[in-house]
Amino acid sequence: MTVSIEALRLEMEAAAAALDFETAGRLRDRISLLRSGGEDVDPAGLERQRPGAMGLGTSQSRVVPPEGWVKPVKPDPMTKRRGR
Repeated sequence: MTVSIEALRLEMEAAAAALDFETAGRLRDRISLLRSGGEDVDPAGLERQRPGAMGLGTSQSRVVPPEGWVKPVKPDPMTKRRGR
């Protein structure tokens, strides 16, 4: 059974008027999925983008050095080519 976007919108507005913002948020996410051409599914597993992290490459993982790794000491620029 498919639900229309208009029915979901009315249900979302009723939930927001009743101060049930969690339900209203879930309904908003379902409406967004339907508008983008997706299926009518429960968006509970979706994660919204964090504010301030909205750019290219923000979903890439960070490199974490292995435990016990120590950054090597930078060579002194004043001693370059001294041994020759």
